[in-house]
Amino acid sequence: MTDKHRLIHITRDTHRVDIDLVYATPRNFTGKPIYREAHCLLLEPAEAALRKAVELAESIGMSLLIFDAYRPPQAQKVLWDFLPDPTYIAELGRGSNHSRGTAIDLTLIDGNGEPLDMGTGFDEMVKASEHFHHGLPQHVQRNRLLLLGIMHAAGFTHIASEWWHYELPGSRALPVIDNSESGPLKLM
Repeated sequence: MTDKHRLIHITRDTHRVDIDLVYATPRNFTGKPIYREAHCLLLEPAEAALRKAVELAESIGMSLLIFDAYRPPQAQKVLWDFLPDPTYIAELGRGSNHSRGTAIDLTLIDGNGEPLDMGTGFDEMVKASEHFHHGLPQHVQRNRLLLLGIMHAAGFTHIASEWWHYELPGSRALPVIDNSESGPLKLM
């Protein structure tokens, strides 16, 4: 496997990010842990883009909080089985870019260590979670645009339905990575 197809561990110490992998907890929309162990992984090109996003956030006195990154295809199936809605969950035949190691779910943290108000919670599968949902307060719109600007400048793109989701452009051309049994992300 070449470096650009290698999953890299993301940690607080190595990447200057906060990590709260909610799928290793019951604090996700399924209400139960999906991962037995919380390991944050990204494919090398996504990891490089994350480093750039960290630098950009730090340049304005902020940092990043990661909710999810690489997701084994078996975990994607758990999510699809719970909520089979392609607006929010990638269909199994298509595969999620999380399962390619090129997608990341995250938010911004201010200089006091508090997440910025994004108007909805992470993984809140509602219309108000759309990036450009009308009717949200100005400060929420500003916070979402700030995250969007940082992530786009770092080389990521977004999907319309989730303010927290970013991925590398062209990710669909990459294969899904099945790291569920041999790797550190073991399923419940």
